[in-house]
Amino acid sequence: MKDTLGVVLAGGQATRMGGGDKGLREVAGRRLLDHVLARLRPQVTAIALNANGDPERFRAFGLPVLADSMPGYPGPLAGVLAGLDWAAARDAEAIVTVAADTPFFPRDLVARLQAVAGPSRLALAATREGDRLWRHPTFGLWPTALRDDLRAALQDGLRKVVLWTDRHGAAMAEFGTDPFDPFFNINTPEDIALAEDLARQA
Repeated sequence: MKDTLGVVLAGGQATRMGGGDKGLREVAGRRLLDHVLARLRPQVTAIALNANGDPERFRAFGLPVLADSMPGYPGPLAGVLAGLDWAAARDAEAIVTVAADTPFFPRDLVARLQAVAGPSRLALAATREGDRLWRHPTFGLWPTALRDDLRAALQDGLRKVVLWTDRHGAAMAEFGTDPFDPFFNINTPEDIALAEDLARQA
């Protein structure tokens, strides 16, 4: 799929980290967002950040900062919608979203999502542990053609990502967890210490 753009979802409120922007915390000598952008840049044609509040705090990254178009912090789907509207204005066919607090996601994420996407062109990342499939709904391929449907769903009060993606028959791209779960995300100060160890393996 040509013209796939990347959107980093950085709009969470980081309550378990004491507030602030998790993406600006450091792991292995670099900000989390630096790790994320280094992995995403080779996979897409352009990148934007989804974040609320004063965009000036992200000036150093030199990227567009997209605020949620829905009030009240309605969750990651609002960030997806902001990204889809940005992509549609650029005549792009799709975006791939990644989370700002997940520094070790797969380097082939975009290609794998594109490979499994069915008729809806919608796909989510997942990992499997035994018989259990764990979906990672902030890591997905989202076609701009569905943005008005998503907007209507949010206006109707939908907040849970998988309820909307299941409605549209989203495919699953399964990733392995050896030597560790590539979708490990940082929620607490203790997770930063673990990420320091993982960075040596990534």
